[in-house]
Amino acid sequence: MKNVKQDKKIALVAGALDLPFFTRDALKRAGWDVFIIGIKNFCDPKLKPDMVVRIGGGGRAARELKRRGIRKLTFVGALGHVNLSDIRPDFWTLRALLKIIKHQRGYDSMAVAMNGVLEKLGFEVVAAQDLAPELTFENAGVQTRAKPSASDKKNIERAIEVSHTIGAADIGASVVVDKQVIAVEAAEGTARMLERVVEMRQSKKKSSGVFAKMTKPGQDLRIDIPAIGVDTVNAVAAAHLRGIVVNTKTCFVVDKPAVIKQADKCGIFILALDE
Repeated sequence: MKNVKQDKKIALVAGALDLPFFTRDALKRAGWDVFIIGIKNFCDPKLKPDMVVRIGGGGRAARELKRRGIRKLTFVGALGHVNLSDIRPDFWTLRALLKIIKHQRGYDSMAVAMNGVLEKLGFEVVAAQDLAPELTFENAGVQTRAKPSASDKKNIERAIEVSHTIGAADIGASVVVDKQVIAVEAAEGTARMLERVVEMRQSKKKSSGVFAKMTKPGQDLRIDIPAIGVDTVNAVAAAHLRGIVVNTKTCFVVDKPAVIKQADKCGIFILALDE
């Protein structure tokens, strides 16, 4: 018979920002024994990680996890787009990187390769949102007081179409549409993309258009999961956009009550879709 307590052990590999805090708490509420590995220069020290490793120092972490009998891993928190040339890998990480670099066609393809490497080494990479679905919008529909208008719905349809197109090419997950495509996410990430849109639309008097952050077709949702937070809502409002579109169950919502409250305050709608 399997040791039930051991089966509930998990390592949370934590990057930057607040999502690791909410993930840690949600996993603990779900009965998981959480061991936190903080990524040096990214993880917030207030998270009080059990160990801190630099990018490229995966060997020490792997040995410690095996010593503790931890086989499940979950990755949350921002790292930005790490430049591989800046990594000083130990031997364990170097072997993994050589396999991952072969798949450097885009960030999602690299994530798939990384998961494959970890699994061959005896670890199971799991999606935090599957273990703690409260971190997402679990049910489809409008999550806010504001509702999409008829013109919003046309923008939403176009945004979904474009999101799937750029996602299938492993380019990005986010797009802004206001009758035409205003911006798509590339290497700069969602926050920088929204900064560009805010600057571009400073003189706009009336709000229109939508921001969509959708799951890529076929995306491996165990690493680099889409996420929105209060900052996203504020940026969308500053860009004079009408609303936000995300997927149910596969997009992290960092501090969901605060996100909905801020959206209501700003008059922004949030629509969660099953597709």
